[in-house]
Parts: sequence; structure tokens; C-alpha cells
Amino acid sequence: MYLIIVYDAMPKRGVKLLKYLRQHLIWVQNSVFEGEVTESEFEIIKKNIKEIINLQKDSVVYYTFDSQNYHERGVIGVERNEIDSFI
Repeated sequence: MYLIIVYDAMPKRGVKLLKYLRQHLIWVQNSVFEGEVTESEFEIIKKNIKEIINLQKDSVVYYTFDSQNYHERGVIGVERNEIDSFI
């Protein structure tokens, strides 16, 4: 499955989340990650996110797709992290 995760967390937890997600997904920009994962990897990622964040104060939004085929991916301005070479 293809996964997109965006988050908004307090600075200390945000840094921990950034470091964790960079191990599993492609860092697109600031608090945005995407990449291909298996169902079991996704479950582990969700479990570990819940251990990092404060469920009452932080927010993590994820989108799952059957594949990485989407109609269009566009960037206006600077591409923070080239992902074409990874996909």
C-alpha cells in the first residue's frame, strides 16, 4: 500500500516523530512523509506513533492508497526532497 502521513506535534515529540518516520518513509517536507509499506509495516508504524505522541495534544493524519499510482503529484515552489528516484 502507498502511505502519506502528515503530523502536527509539539516540538520535542515532533522531533522524535520526524526521526522515527524518516526510518520508514520518504521525507517530503517538514511534517509530510510518503512511501510504500506493507500492511504489517503500517500497523507497526501506527503503534509506534501512538507511543511517541500525546494523543490529547498532537495530531497525525494518514492516507492509504492501493498503489502509488495517483492522478497527479505537483509541487509549487521548491521540491524539498526528490522522491522520483525512490519510487
